[in-house]
Amino acid sequence: MPSPSRTADASIPATTTSGIPIQVRRSARRKRTVNAVFRDGVALVSIPAHFSVAQEAEWVQRMVARLEQRVSAEPDEAASENDLMRRAAELSSRYLSGHARPASVRWVSNQNSRWGSATPGRGTIRLSDKLKGMPQWVVDYVLLHELAHLLVPSHGPAFWRLLENYPQTETAKAFLSGAAFASSRGLKGDMGED
Repeated sequence: MPSPSRTADASIPATTTSGIPIQVRRSARRKRTVNAVFRDGVALVSIPAHFSVAQEAEWVQRMVARLEQRVSAEPDEAASENDLMRRAAELSSRYLSGHARPASVRWVSNQNSRWGSATPGRGTIRLSDKLKGMPQWVVDYVLLHELAHLLVPSHGPAFWRLLENYPQTETAKAFLSGAAFASSRGLKGDMGED
């Protein structure tokens, strides 16, 4: 439920510095956490229902500032997605005879159990942002894997035949298995042999 009108308290801004409306949602289920996201054209700030008006003002200002800072620090998503589309076209041409033609390819931050996903009916591909910073041949493998799913939705023999020509398939699968193992164990930082 949105917060009451802000006209009574001018210290709670009605819009972000870029003019996006701010909506405050009080939740009885929230005890201590505060969250802010851009959703459906508004900056949505979720706070515990028990917050006073002063606490609401403080946290709305703080969280909107963080939200705007995070967004301004992000690379240009349109350019990044154009790069992904261009790379997808190159991989499709080289390894799939150009038959896989995605409608969109984009990075997403909400995939925690898979590296990528495809929706063949819509021609969309989503790559986990956890791939960013991995070797390009690993990202290419995941992208090619999802391109193949646009042609063959299952993981049957016909699907794997589509990936036979990519020379890094087995190495990339091993790399991703190692990355998933390390992540599930909470391993971070540089590791090397003695």
